[in-house]
Amino acid sequence: MSLLEVAPWIAAQSQALLAQNGHAWLLVGPSGLGQYRLALALVSAWLCERPTEQGACGYCGSCHAVEVRTHADLCVLMPETVSLYLGWPLSEKAQGEIDAKTRKPSKEIRIDAMRDAVEFSQRTSARGRGKAVLVFPAERMNHVTANALLKTLEEPPGDVKFVLASDAAHQLLPTIRSRCLAHSMVWPAPDVALAWLQQQGLDASQAAVMLRASGGRPDDALLLAQAGPGGPTPASWIKLPQAMARGDVSGLKDWTPTQAVNALQKLCHDLLAVKVGAAPRFFDAAELPSVSSLDSLTVWAKALATAARTVEHPFNSGLMLEALVSQAQNALNAKN
Repeated sequence: MSLLEVAPWIAAQSQALLAQNGHAWLLVGPSGLGQYRLALALVSAWLCERPTEQGACGYCGSCHAVEVRTHADLCVLMPETVSLYLGWPLSEKAQGEIDAKTRKPSKEIRIDAMRDAVEFSQRTSARGRGKAVLVFPAERMNHVTANALLKTLEEPPGDVKFVLASDAAHQLLPTIRSRCLAHSMVWPAPDVALAWLQQQGLDASQAAVMLRASGGRPDDALLLAQAGPGGPTPASWIKLPQAMARGDVSGLKDWTPTQAVNALQKLCHDLLAVKVGAAPRFFDAAELPSVSSLDSLTVWAKALATAARTVEHPFNSGLMLEALVSQAQNALNAKN
């Protein structure tokens, strides 16, 4: 993400936060609202050589160093899987272990990385603009890593600032939350989010369907649209409810089990909402089948929640998709 290409709702929040004092921010809200983008905008402005009221200039040596992931005064703490996806380098030791296939990239923030961050926070600034630590997703810290960070948050060195970004702040230690200034992420207006998605290369109809499929969360909508071969497309998303009512496995053709469970949970949510007189969130009401049994939807919701907890286990994906479709068909066609 270029520092000059910040989404408008992220830029507005960044400007508001930069006008306030504080050594540690906690950005909270559901996924897809731009926590990582806002965190990166903040640390870029803190380290920028020519910052403005709007944030980082985007042109100086510091901004360039952030953009190419080499800034000496920026420490990024992420699970290794997230670091690799977002292009942040791993430590030489961690990269060597992964390259040698002695272990897989970690899905948690490792204690070794946290110890490096604590040591980093105690060093002198290399560029003289202070130092910054970015933690994302912060809920991926276990109790050991969180307690290691807590000690530094309680007694921070004078020239270091922290920004923690989280999609599930309730999972953080209460002591971590209490040491940070909390900021709730702003939901962008639908027309603003749609315009931004079109700027990212989506056409108008694709942007509208993906934004609805993501519950109005633009970052999630963009990830959904950029999922590559297989997975949800605007056409397959629109057809999904009726395909599940027919028991048509091709409705999930080439989807991963994770994508399928997530989509079916959204479908179940909307059917439950309509059943109790509320508006659907992820699908257009005209796309939804008529379901007579509230009890069957409730049972299905519980079954999908169970499936979500084990979806990354090495099951046979084809058989799992067939089972999910059969389960959906039974729930959608059950009678009172």
